[in-house]
Amino acid sequence: MKHNPLIQLLNASILVLAGAQSSEAASAITRLTPPSALFSFGDSSAPYISRFLPGQRFDLQCTVAPDSGKTVTSVSFKVDGKPLKGTVNLTPATVTGLPAGTTVATLRAYFNTAAKVHTFEATATLNDGSTAAATGNFEIVKTPSTGAVKNVIFMIGDGMGATHRTAARIMSRGVEMGKALEPLAMDTFPSTGMAMTASLNSIITDSAPGAACYSTGNKSNNNQQGVFPDDTLDKFDNPRVEYIGEYLARTQGAWLGIVTTSDVFDATPAAFAVHTQDRGAGTGICDQYLDEAAVKANLRVLLGGGRKWFLPSTTAGSARADASDYVLPAELGSGWGVAQGTLDKDRDLLAAFQAQGFQYASNRETLLSVPATATKLLGLFALSNMNVAKDKIDGRRSASTVVNDYGFPDQPMLDEMTEKALQVLSKNKKGFCLMVEGASIDKQAHAMDTERWILDTIEFDRAVAKAKAFAEKNRNTLVIVAADHECAGVAVIGASTVTNAALTTRAASGGGSAQLRTGVVGVYESAGFPSYALAPDGYPTTTDVDYKMLVGYAGNADRYEDWLTNSKPLRDSQQPFNNVAPLSTYPSGPLNRDVAGAFLVTGQVPGSSAVHSASDIPVSAYGPGNILFTGVYDNTEVFFRVMRLMGLR
Repeated sequence: MKHNPLIQLLNASILVLAGAQSSEAASAITRLTPPSALFSFGDSSAPYISRFLPGQRFDLQCTVAPDSGKTVTSVSFKVDGKPLKGTVNLTPATVTGLPAGTTVATLRAYFNTAAKVHTFEATATLNDGSTAAATGNFEIVKTPSTGAVKNVIFMIGDGMGATHRTAARIMSRGVEMGKALEPLAMDTFPSTGMAMTASLNSIITDSAPGAACYSTGNKSNNNQQGVFPDDTLDKFDNPRVEYIGEYLARTQGAWLGIVTTSDVFDATPAAFAVHTQDRGAGTGICDQYLDEAAVKANLRVLLGGGRKWFLPSTTAGSARADASDYVLPAELGSGWGVAQGTLDKDRDLLAAFQAQGFQYASNRETLLSVPATATKLLGLFALSNMNVAKDKIDGRRSASTVVNDYGFPDQPMLDEMTEKALQVLSKNKKGFCLMVEGASIDKQAHAMDTERWILDTIEFDRAVAKAKAFAEKNRNTLVIVAADHECAGVAVIGASTVTNAALTTRAASGGGSAQLRTGVVGVYESAGFPSYALAPDGYPTTTDVDYKMLVGYAGNADRYEDWLTNSKPLRDSQQPFNNVAPLSTYPSGPLNRDVAGAFLVTGQVPGSSAVHSASDIPVSAYGPGNILFTGVYDNTEVFFRVMRLMGLR
C-alpha cells in the first residue's frame, strides 16, 4: 500500500472542480470507522489498517455531511454485502467546522468470527430520498492457537529505547575490555525483535496509542486509547475496540492487573482498561477502572500513584472534577453492557473500591503486609506520579528529603509492586493479564534528567527479573518487555575525561562550553569504561563517579548541562501541591537548573521538554512461543502474536 501524493492531489482537484460545476455539494460520508486505506485512499491492498481477533468486539461508525438544508434520516451498514442487524444510532456531530446537520451514525459492539478481509459499507438516506455511500474494509486475523500460554505479563518501559537499556546496563552491570560483565534481566530473554511505533495520525506516537496497540491490536490517534477517532467532542463516546483484558475475561475468565510508577490515570495504565479520546480525563478514567474494568475485565490489581482522583473534591489534594468525568450515551452503555456513569466529583472512589472487596495499601509497609489470601488489591502511594527510583532510594538511605517534600516517604519500588501483583493474580486458575509500567523512564527523559531515567530503567529491570522468575516457575506464562515509544532520542555519547572533583569545579566556573565540553567530553577511546559501584540495595552508591558516562539527546529542548546528578527533580505540574513550598522551590525546567556552569545546549525542538522520537523499540520475550517476537514488525503485531499463544476459544 503506497499512496502517491501527486495522485492524491489530482484526485482532490477533480473533486473540487466537480463541486464547482454543480449548484451544491453532494451529501457525503466523510469518515468511516474502522479506519481503512480503502476508504481513505481507495486502496484495498495490505497492510490493512484495522485488524481484529475472531469475536473481538468493536464499533462501526460513519459521519455523514448532508447537502445544504437536508437531514440524515437513517444509516445502514453492510459487511460483505449483507445487511447488519441491530440499532444504528444517529447523533449530531459536534466538532467545529463541519457542515450544518452533519450526523454520526454508530452500531455498537459488532463482532465477526470469519478470518479474512471483510468489505464494510455504509449507506446514508436523507430526507429527500437521496443517498450517500462509502466503502472500507477490515481484517479478522486468523490466529492458529497453540494454547501454550495461560498468563501474559506486559512489562512496558515507557519511553525506553535501545539506548536506555544500554545506559542501564553500563551503570548497573559494568563493561570491561569491550564486554558487558553481566546482562540486564531483560537481556537474558531468548528472543528480541524491533517494533515500529507510529500512531494512527502521526509518525510520532504519544503513550496512549503507543500502549493501546498492545492491548487492542489497533492504531489510535494521539491522546486516544481503546477507541477510534470520531466527530464528536464527548471524551468518552468514541467508537470502541475491546481490550485484551475484556476479551480474556469474557472468553476465558482471566483476571487483569495494572501496575505503574505513574499516576494510575496516566496513558499507559489506562490504555489497558479505559476507553477515551482524552487521556487527561482523570476523574472519568479512574471511575471506569471500578465501574467498567472491574466488571468487564476482572480488574483485580491496580497499583501506582494517583490518589488525587480517588478523594472527594472537597478533600485537600483531590483533583476530581465534573469536567473530567463522564456520562456515557445510553446507546453506548446498553450496546456494551456497561454502567452509564455520572458526574460525581464528590464521590469517595477509594471507599467505593474497598466496598467492592479491594484490599487497600497506602504505602510500602501496608502493601507488603497485604495477606496472601487477598484476591483484590488497590494501592495508591502518592497523590499523583510516584517519586522516581533515585529519590525513593535516596530517601531510604537518608541521603535526600525529596520523598518527604512530596509527603510520601514510604513508597514501594516497582519490583515490590510487581511481586505483590503476581501473588494476587496467580490465584486465578483461568489465567491473567498483567501490565507493569516503568513510567518515569519517559518522564525523566522528557526532563533530560539522565541519572534519574537511568535509575528508573534499573528499577524497571529489577521488576522484569521478578516477572521472569515467576515465569520460570509457571511455565505457561509469557513475559513481553517492550516500550510504547522511544523518548528524547537518547544516545550514550562517551564519558567524562576528568574526575568528579574536577567536574564539580568546572560546573561552578561559569565557563560554559570551554569548561564543560572541551576537555571533558571524551569520545571513542577517550570514553574508556565508566565504573559504578553498587550498594546492597542493587542501585549505584553514587551516580557521580570519576570518568562517568555521558548522555546526549537528539530530541532535546534547550537546556543547561553540567553532567552532574541533579539533587532535585524538575517540578511536576501534575502534583496537587506543586505551587506550594517546598515543591514550588524545585527547578521549573531545564533552563532553571545547572546554570552555574553556563553551558547552554541548544535544542532542536521548542518548549522546555525533550520529545518522543519515531525510533523502533526493542521487544523481548520469555516463555512459550517467544520465537514469534523476533524480526521487525508493527507494534500492533505484538497483540496478535500474544493472543495466538493464549489458547483462544
